[in-house]
Amino acid sequence: MALKVPNDMSELLYMTIRKQDKLFIKAWAYKKQCPKCKKALMSKPLDEKTGRPKIRSTEYICPNCKYSEPKSEHEDSLKLDVQYTCPQCGKSGEATIPFKRKTYMGVKSFVIDCEHCANKIAITKKMKDPKKKKSKAVVEEEDDDADDL
Repeated sequence: MALKVPNDMSELLYMTIRKQDKLFIKAWAYKKQCPKCKKALMSKPLDEKTGRPKIRSTEYICPNCKYSEPKSEHEDSLKLDVQYTCPQCGKSGEATIPFKRKTYMGVKSFVIDCEHCANKIAITKKMKDPKKKKSKAVVEEEDDDADDL
């Protein structure tokens, strides 16, 4: 399965490249074509003053026909393409997953399974570290009142 590598950032909705020790991840999601006119790519509305996309907008708009779609519905229909090198087995692979973040070890992330060793690889939001499981250490409280008798 050969993924189409993007030529230009303007055709992408999401792009990340991560490197840590043996782990290497390159992930991207293409913008979706307008379902109504099929002539332009859907994007967030532009600010009139600056010409930049409104980051906190809750809808995606076609610049050609002005068709709009809610953010949640639009992002659920996208796919995330990933090229990776697994930190556990060291082999590289490719995957296509839905563009939907799941909670993995307490952090919102895209989760892919290594096609060679089935190890779970998480692409976390803002490079957050996964939460550690709490150890069940028994803390004993001493009774100072019992010694006074």
